[in-house]
Amino acid sequence: MRYEAPETIEGAVKLLAGGGPRGRVLAGGTDLLVQLRAGMIAPELVVDIKRIDETREIREEGGRLVIGAAVTGAELGEHAAAKAMWPGVVESAELIGSTQIQGRASLAGNLCNASPAADTVPALVAAAAQCRIAGPGGVRRLPVEEVCTGPGQLSLDDGEFVVAFEFPERRPRSADAYLRFIPRTEMDIAVVGAGVNLSFDDSGRCAAARVALGAVAPTVILVEAAGRALVGTECDDAALQNMAAAASAACRPIDDKRGTVEYRTKVAGVLATRAAKIAAQRAKGAR
Repeated sequence: MRYEAPETIEGAVKLLAGGGPRGRVLAGGTDLLVQLRAGMIAPELVVDIKRIDETREIREEGGRLVIGAAVTGAELGEHAAAKAMWPGVVESAELIGSTQIQGRASLAGNLCNASPAADTVPALVAAAAQCRIAGPGGVRRLPVEEVCTGPGQLSLDDGEFVVAFEFPERRPRSADAYLRFIPRTEMDIAVVGAGVNLSFDDSGRCAAARVALGAVAPTVILVEAAGRALVGTECDDAALQNMAAAASAACRPIDDKRGTVEYRTKVAGVLATRAAKIAAQRAKGAR
Protein backbone atom coordinates (compact mmCIF):
# COMPACT_ATOMS: atom_id res chain seq x y z
CA MET A 1 0.00 0.00 0.00
CA ARG A 2 1.21 3.49 -0.90
CA TYR A 3 0.41 6.52 1.28
CA GLU A 4 0.31 10.01 -0.23
CA ALA A 5 -0.56 13.38 1.33
CA PRO A 6 -0.90 15.98 -1.45
CA GLU A 7 -1.25 19.68 -0.64
CA THR A 8 -3.46 20.64 -3.58
CA ILE A 9 -6.77 19.48 -5.02
CA GLU A 10 -5.11 18.92 -8.37
CA GLY A 11 -2.47 16.72 -6.78
CA ALA A 12 -5.07 14.58 -5.04
CA VAL A 13 -7.13 14.18 -8.21
CA LYS A 14 -4.05 13.12 -10.17
CA LEU A 15 -3.17 10.49 -7.58
CA LEU A 16 -6.69 9.12 -7.33
CA ALA A 17 -7.23 9.05 -11.07
CA GLY A 18 -3.97 7.18 -11.50
CA GLY A 19 -4.67 4.83 -8.60
CA GLY A 20 -7.82 3.40 -10.16
CA PRO A 21 -10.70 1.90 -8.20
CA ARG A 22 -8.42 0.51 -5.47
CA GLY A 23 -7.38 3.99 -4.33
CA ARG A 24 -9.03 5.32 -1.14
CA VAL A 25 -9.34 8.78 0.41
CA LEU A 26 -8.29 9.37 4.01
CA ALA A 27 -10.05 12.26 5.75
CA GLY A 28 -10.50 11.40 9.44
CA GLY A 29 -9.81 7.71 9.01
CA THR A 30 -12.24 6.53 11.68
CA ASP A 31 -13.93 4.18 9.21
CA LEU A 32 -11.08 3.58 6.76
CA LEU A 33 -8.52 2.43 9.35
CA VAL A 34 -11.02 0.06 10.99
CA GLN A 35 -11.80 -1.48 7.60
CA LEU A 36 -8.09 -1.81 6.80
CA ARG A 37 -7.31 -3.56 10.08
CA ALA A 38 -10.29 -5.88 9.72
CA GLY A 39 -9.15 -6.91 6.24
CA MET A 40 -12.37 -5.63 4.67
CA ILE A 41 -10.45 -3.53 2.14
CA ALA A 42 -6.92 -3.63 0.74
CA PRO A 43 -6.34 -0.43 -1.25
CA GLU A 44 -3.16 -0.06 -3.25
CA LEU A 45 -3.19 3.70 -2.61
CA VAL A 46 -4.36 5.87 0.30
CA VAL A 47 -4.62 9.60 -0.36
CA ASP A 48 -4.67 11.76 2.78
CA ILE A 49 -6.53 15.01 1.99
CA LYS A 50 -5.96 16.80 5.31
CA ARG A 51 -3.04 18.87 3.98
CA ILE A 52 -5.26 20.49 1.36
CA ASP A 53 -6.35 23.86 2.74
CA GLU A 54 -9.84 23.76 1.22
CA THR A 55 -10.68 20.55 3.08
CA ARG A 56 -9.79 21.99 6.49
CA GLU A 57 -11.65 25.31 6.47
CA ILE A 58 -14.99 26.52 7.77
CA ARG A 59 -15.89 29.80 6.10
CA GLU A 60 -18.73 31.94 4.81
CA GLU A 61 -19.10 32.76 1.12
CA GLY A 62 -21.74 35.38 0.41
CA GLY A 63 -23.87 34.35 3.37
CA ARG A 64 -23.44 30.64 2.64
CA LEU A 65 -21.57 28.35 5.00
CA VAL A 66 -18.85 26.13 3.51
CA ILE A 67 -17.41 23.27 5.57
CA GLY A 68 -14.30 21.44 4.38
CA ALA A 69 -14.44 17.69 3.88
CA ALA A 70 -11.80 16.97 6.53
CA VAL A 71 -13.10 19.33 9.24
CA THR A 72 -13.60 17.25 12.38
CA GLY A 73 -16.71 16.98 14.51
CA ALA A 74 -14.86 18.57 17.42
CA GLU A 75 -13.88 21.58 15.30
CA LEU A 76 -17.39 21.96 13.99
CA GLY A 77 -18.82 21.84 17.50
CA GLU A 78 -16.57 24.70 18.55
CA HIS A 79 -17.41 26.94 15.58
CA ALA A 80 -19.87 29.64 16.69
CA ALA A 81 -21.11 30.61 13.22
CA ALA A 82 -21.77 27.00 12.19
CA LYS A 83 -23.69 26.31 15.39
CA ALA A 84 -25.78 29.45 14.96
CA MET A 85 -26.61 28.87 11.28
CA TRP A 86 -27.03 25.07 11.20
CA PRO A 87 -27.46 23.72 14.75
CA GLY A 88 -29.00 20.46 13.51
CA VAL A 89 -26.01 19.69 11.30
CA VAL A 90 -23.60 20.41 14.15
CA GLU A 91 -25.51 18.29 16.65
CA SER A 92 -25.56 15.38 14.19
CA ALA A 93 -21.78 15.58 13.82
CA GLU A 94 -21.35 15.69 17.60
CA LEU A 95 -23.15 12.36 17.93
CA ILE A 96 -20.49 10.39 16.03
CA GLY A 97 -18.54 8.13 18.37
CA SER A 98 -16.60 9.12 21.48
CA THR A 99 -14.69 12.27 22.37
CA GLN A 100 -11.58 10.70 20.85
CA ILE A 101 -13.42 9.88 17.61
CA GLN A 102 -14.76 13.44 17.53
CA GLY A 103 -11.20 14.69 17.15
CA ARG A 104 -10.85 12.81 13.84
CA ALA A 105 -14.24 12.00 12.30
CA SER A 106 -15.38 14.24 9.44
CA LEU A 107 -18.62 15.01 7.59
CA ALA A 108 -17.22 13.72 4.30
CA GLY A 109 -16.01 10.48 5.86
CA ASN A 110 -19.40 9.89 7.46
CA LEU A 111 -21.11 10.50 4.12
CA CYS A 112 -18.72 8.53 1.92
CA ASN A 113 -18.72 5.50 4.19
CA ALA A 114 -22.23 5.20 2.71
CA SER A 115 -23.97 3.72 5.71
CA PRO A 116 -27.79 4.05 5.68
CA ALA A 117 -27.55 4.82 9.41
CA ALA A 118 -24.96 7.62 9.17
CA ASP A 119 -25.85 10.37 11.63
CA THR A 120 -24.79 13.46 9.71
CA VAL A 121 -26.39 12.54 6.39
CA PRO A 122 -30.08 13.10 7.31
CA ALA A 123 -29.14 16.49 8.77
CA LEU A 124 -27.13 17.39 5.65
CA VAL A 125 -29.98 16.32 3.36
CA ALA A 126 -32.53 18.26 5.39
CA ALA A 127 -30.25 21.29 5.13
CA ALA A 128 -30.16 20.99 1.31
CA ALA A 129 -26.37 20.84 1.47
CA GLN A 130 -24.40 20.20 -1.69
CA CYS A 131 -21.05 18.47 -2.09
CA ARG A 132 -18.27 20.28 -3.91
CA ILE A 133 -16.63 17.38 -5.76
CA ALA A 134 -13.25 17.57 -7.51
CA GLY A 135 -12.19 15.16 -10.23
CA PRO A 136 -10.39 14.83 -13.56
CA GLY A 137 -13.19 16.81 -15.24
CA GLY A 138 -12.96 19.72 -12.81
CA VAL A 139 -15.21 20.67 -9.90
CA ARG A 140 -18.91 19.83 -9.83
CA ARG A 141 -21.68 20.13 -7.27
CA LEU A 142 -24.02 17.36 -6.22
CA PRO A 143 -26.82 17.33 -3.63
CA VAL A 144 -25.86 15.20 -0.64
CA GLU A 145 -28.86 12.90 -1.18
CA GLU A 146 -27.46 11.91 -4.60
CA VAL A 147 -23.99 10.87 -3.38
CA CYS A 148 -24.86 7.48 -1.87
CA THR A 149 -26.58 4.96 -4.14
CA GLY A 150 -26.72 2.03 -1.71
CA PRO A 151 -24.96 0.61 1.36
CA GLY A 152 -21.24 1.17 0.76
CA GLN A 153 -21.88 2.52 -2.74
CA LEU A 154 -21.23 6.04 -4.10
CA SER A 155 -22.06 7.90 -7.28
CA LEU A 156 -18.56 9.41 -7.45
CA ASP A 157 -16.47 8.61 -10.52
CA ASP A 158 -12.87 7.37 -10.45
CA GLY A 159 -10.53 10.15 -9.39
CA GLU A 160 -13.26 12.19 -7.67
CA PHE A 161 -13.43 13.15 -4.01
CA VAL A 162 -15.48 15.48 -1.84
CA VAL A 163 -13.66 18.75 -1.13
CA ALA A 164 -16.32 20.60 0.87
CA PHE A 165 -20.00 20.97 1.73
CA GLU A 166 -21.91 24.07 0.64
CA PHE A 167 -25.03 25.17 2.50
CA PRO A 168 -27.73 27.50 1.15
CA GLU A 169 -28.03 31.03 2.45
CA ARG A 170 -29.96 31.04 5.70
CA ARG A 171 -33.43 32.61 5.51
CA PRO A 172 -34.80 34.64 8.43
CA ARG A 173 -36.89 32.60 10.90
CA SER A 174 -35.22 29.34 9.85
CA ALA A 175 -33.59 26.52 11.78
CA ASP A 176 -32.93 22.80 11.73
CA ALA A 177 -32.68 19.90 14.18
CA TYR A 178 -31.49 16.30 14.21
CA LEU A 179 -32.52 13.43 16.49
CA ARG A 180 -31.70 9.74 16.51
CA PHE A 181 -32.79 6.71 18.47
CA ILE A 182 -30.16 4.18 19.55
CA PRO A 183 -30.32 1.06 21.79
CA ARG A 184 -27.73 2.46 24.19
CA THR A 185 -27.27 5.96 25.57
CA GLU A 186 -24.03 6.66 23.67
CA MET A 187 -21.80 5.38 20.84
CA ASP A 188 -24.26 3.17 19.01
CA ILE A 189 -25.66 2.95 15.50
CA ALA A 190 -28.94 4.71 14.86
CA VAL A 191 -32.08 2.60 14.71
CA VAL A 192 -33.68 5.67 13.11
CA GLY A 193 -32.35 9.17 12.50
CA ALA A 194 -34.43 12.23 11.55
CA GLY A 195 -33.31 15.63 10.27
CA VAL A 196 -35.78 18.50 9.82
CA ASN A 197 -35.15 21.98 8.39
CA LEU A 198 -37.89 24.64 8.58
CA SER A 199 -38.45 28.23 7.48
CA PHE A 200 -41.36 30.46 8.56
CA ASP A 201 -42.85 33.57 6.97
CA ASP A 202 -43.80 36.80 8.71
CA SER A 203 -47.23 35.44 9.62
CA GLY A 204 -45.76 32.44 11.46
CA ARG A 205 -46.66 29.88 8.81
CA CYS A 206 -44.17 27.35 7.50
CA ALA A 207 -42.80 28.58 4.17
CA ALA A 208 -40.39 25.70 3.46
CA ALA A 209 -39.68 22.32 5.02
CA ARG A 210 -37.32 19.44 4.39
CA VAL A 211 -37.52 16.14 6.27
CA ALA A 212 -34.87 13.43 5.90
CA LEU A 213 -34.69 9.98 7.50
CA GLY A 214 -31.79 7.62 8.10
CA ALA A 215 -31.60 3.86 8.82
CA VAL A 216 -35.03 3.19 7.29
CA ALA A 217 -34.00 2.49 3.67
CA PRO A 218 -30.88 1.46 1.70
CA THR A 219 -29.89 5.14 1.64
CA VAL A 220 -30.90 8.22 3.62
CA ILE A 221 -34.17 9.49 2.13
CA LEU A 222 -35.61 12.96 1.62
CA VAL A 223 -39.34 12.65 2.38
CA GLU A 224 -40.86 15.37 0.24
CA ALA A 225 -44.43 14.47 1.25
CA ALA A 226 -43.50 15.05 4.90
CA GLY A 227 -42.18 18.51 4.07
CA ARG A 228 -45.30 19.37 2.07
CA ALA A 229 -47.46 18.39 5.04
CA LEU A 230 -45.95 21.26 7.03
CA VAL A 231 -45.79 24.01 4.41
CA GLY A 232 -48.57 26.57 4.82
CA THR A 233 -49.31 25.51 8.39
CA GLU A 234 -48.21 26.78 11.78
CA CYS A 235 -46.78 23.32 12.46
CA ASP A 236 -49.68 22.59 14.75
CA ASP A 237 -50.57 19.13 16.01
CA ALA A 238 -52.66 18.24 12.97
CA ALA A 239 -49.87 19.22 10.56
CA LEU A 240 -47.31 17.31 12.60
CA GLN A 241 -49.51 14.22 12.57
CA ASN A 242 -49.74 14.42 8.78
CA MET A 243 -45.99 14.87 8.56
CA ALA A 244 -45.39 11.87 10.82
CA ALA A 245 -47.71 9.71 8.74
CA ALA A 246 -45.85 10.71 5.55
CA ALA A 247 -42.50 9.97 7.20
CA SER A 248 -43.58 6.52 8.31
CA ALA A 249 -45.13 5.77 4.92
CA ALA A 250 -41.81 6.48 3.18
CA CYS A 251 -39.87 3.95 5.27
CA ARG A 252 -38.42 0.79 3.68
CA PRO A 253 -36.44 -0.64 6.62
CA ILE A 254 -35.10 -4.09 7.35
CA ASP A 255 -35.48 -6.36 10.36
CA ASP A 256 -32.28 -6.74 12.36
CA LYS A 257 -31.14 -7.05 15.96
CA ARG A 258 -31.56 -3.30 16.50
CA GLY A 259 -35.17 -3.05 15.39
CA THR A 260 -38.01 -4.58 13.45
CA VAL A 261 -39.61 -3.12 10.34
CA GLU A 262 -42.73 -2.20 12.31
CA TYR A 263 -40.74 -0.59 15.12
CA ARG A 264 -38.51 1.48 12.84
CA THR A 265 -41.51 2.64 10.83
CA LYS A 266 -43.27 3.87 13.96
CA VAL A 267 -40.18 5.49 15.46
CA ALA A 268 -39.47 7.39 12.21
CA GLY A 269 -42.72 9.32 12.54
CA VAL A 270 -42.17 9.97 16.24
CA LEU A 271 -38.60 11.23 15.79
CA ALA A 272 -39.51 13.40 12.80
CA THR A 273 -42.24 15.01 14.89
CA ARG A 274 -39.90 15.72 17.79
CA ALA A 275 -37.20 17.10 15.49
CA ALA A 276 -39.76 19.32 13.74
CA LYS A 277 -40.89 20.76 17.07
CA ILE A 278 -37.30 21.59 18.02
CA ALA A 279 -36.58 23.14 14.60
CA ALA A 280 -39.79 25.20 14.78
CA GLN A 281 -38.96 26.49 18.25
CA ARG A 282 -35.47 27.45 17.12
CA ALA A 283 -36.74 29.09 13.92
CA LYS A 284 -39.35 31.18 15.71
CA GLY A 285 -36.67 32.39 18.09
CA ALA A 286 -34.25 33.26 15.25
CA ARG A 287 -33.98 36.66 13.63
